[in-house]
Amino acid sequence: VQLQASGGGLVQAGGSLRLSCAASGSISSLTATGWYRQAPGKQRELVAVITNGGSTTYTDPVKGRFTISRDNAKTTMYLQMNSLNPEDTAVYYCAADKQLFPRWSVGMDYWGKGTLVTVSS
Repeated sequence: VQLQASGGGLVQAGGSLRLSCAASGSISSLTATGWYRQAPGKQRELVAVITNGGSTTYTDPVKGRFTISRDNAKTTMYLQMNSLNPEDTAVYYCAADKQLFPRWSVGMDYWGKGTLVTVSS
């Protein structure tokens, strides 16, 4: 499985961005896809997950502001980010999992290169 994230950039606090992640390869084997982020000097953290069945999970700091979604073909995943604040500044990574018993807090099986999101105050 290959993943390619895009859509990062510089935005002012309160603004919005939409990240995209294009997936290719054996995507039919996937059980979930998600977004992680790593801020400078901090550990990578899970942001949001969407399962093969369409269930979604969000980390508390982004609930109500971020929305994870995908297209019907499940080839592209999105992260709509609204009401951004400087604490959201990070490199965002899309990831995909094939595990039946996942450990999303630890990570997933496949990773794309990150896209940088910078929120200015």
